[in-house]
Amino acid sequence: MLKVDTYMKQGVLIVKIDGELDVCGANEFRTYVDEALDMTGAKHILLDMQAVGFIDSSGVGAILGRYKRIAQNGGKLFVVNLEPHSKRIFELAGLLKVLTVYQSEEQALELL
Repeated sequence: MLKVDTYMKQGVLIVKIDGELDVCGANEFRTYVDEALDMTGAKHILLDMQAVGFIDSSGVGAILGRYKRIAQNGGKLFVVNLEPHSKRIFELAGLLKVLTVYQSEEQALELL
């Protein structure tokens, strides 16, 4: 089961993901983040991946879709707390070429 929490901080939509970002969770993630973007009008997204236990191509596609959505408006997508197993998936999918990874939320917001 996937749990997604969102909140705004310094004009950035913070998205904390807990669970598996797989074929079942990807659609839920997509819907939840899109609704939060519509409500907040946030320009940037920060994904906190610390509690992601598993990610597959569906999850990668959902993240890439959110990246494309905000990039159209000049926004950026940042990732924090990327666990080694998720980082490897990001590397293989080419996501690390378009996303910026930081060690912590504080570091990402400080460098924004």
